[in-house]
Amino acid sequence: MINLACIHDKYGLKKFWEEKIESHVQRTGNEDSRLKNSALSKLREEWVQRLQFRNQHVIETMREEQIRRAQRVQGILRV
Repeated sequence: MINLACIHDKYGLKKFWEEKIESHVQRTGNEDSRLKNSALSKLREEWVQRLQFRNQHVIETMREEQIRRAQRVQGILRV
């Protein structure tokens, strides 16, 4: 024969943890929703694009400068 107090405790514990889990699921869902609607991710993406453009521009400028230097050296050596 199972003790009624044990059964009550079992269901009480089960209910307690089910409520905790449900609360956690709701909080994480709310947090995910908040992050999706956050302007931070949009700003981060804009900054990534700006940095990529800037880096590309710097690389192109460096290449052009190297070509100009090489052409100057070739001009000096021809004389």
